[in-house]
Amino acid sequence: MVPTLLGILVVSFLVIRLAPGDPASQKFGGSSQAVAGVNAERGTEAAEKKFREKYHFDKPLYSQFFYYLQRVAMGEMIFFQTGKSIWPELWDAIRVTLLMNLIVFILIYATAVPLGILSAVAPRTWTDQIITLGLFLLYSLPTFWAAELLRMWLAPYGVPILGLSSDNAAEFSMWGRFVDYLQHIFLPVLCQAYSGLAYISRQMRAGMLEVIRQDYIRTAYAKGCPPSRVIFVHALRNSLFPIITLFASLLPFLVGGSVIIEVIFNIHGMGWLTYDSVLRREYDLVMTTLMLSAVLTLVGILISDVMYVLVNPRVTFEDGQ
Repeated sequence: MVPTLLGILVVSFLVIRLAPGDPASQKFGGSSQAVAGVNAERGTEAAEKKFREKYHFDKPLYSQFFYYLQRVAMGEMIFFQTGKSIWPELWDAIRVTLLMNLIVFILIYATAVPLGILSAVAPRTWTDQIITLGLFLLYSLPTFWAAELLRMWLAPYGVPILGLSSDNAAEFSMWGRFVDYLQHIFLPVLCQAYSGLAYISRQMRAGMLEVIRQDYIRTAYAKGCPPSRVIFVHALRNSLFPIITLFASLLPFLVGGSVIIEVIFNIHGMGWLTYDSVLRREYDLVMTTLMLSAVLTLVGILISDVMYVLVNPRVTFEDGQ
């Protein structure tokens, strides 16, 4: 994991720093930032030069990387436009995204796994065909398109479409704030859940179909085991491998957020904050979010490996086995 993280760190740093523009050009793009008593053009140019010298943007890339590592070690990550620490705003955005995406995560798995099992135990039946058609239709709908349509259709009926709370939410009781929050996250959660639901359900179906065709499943039926026990005890456990594999990609999703959904519904979570930081060339925050996603992806892969063994003790990672 450590060499992989170092490689991601170097590549991410180079990609971001080699992109056109920097925080200095964003901050001093207009003459309004000129120093008093100096003409606008020279004042802006001098201020921009001083800014680059302060944060070492005038140095070669390897020197900039060294200074970046120093700030990481000290925890002094800042917004270059304001000079303030990124941590308060970052933690607020993580809380917003984590809470909403936990709901999405639970909803996806609680729906996708039963649908996949139901589709697999009755292949090529009307039930399987209806589920398959419905899931493929959902998977084919672009998220941004569905989000915009839902906004247009439901806004006239009073469904909240922007933010996570009403303007007067502070006046509500605790229960009222909870209900208000649920009303605001209904559309974002729905738009984030449907495509993941369709994909994971198909993976669950494929895994279950492969398992129930094995000889030991036929033997269990022949010995007189109830169908429910065969499916949920013998087959389900071994069909979870594709779902466990997907866990590595879903873990960073919990805090990474969705740029499209958060921008459309004006939710100031991690997706919105990262998108805004890219536009403003806030290198520190963009790098922090990239590294956070990288760490969570690697942790997800590690957890997946451990879960393989828990689900099936015959799985081993020792050489030659």
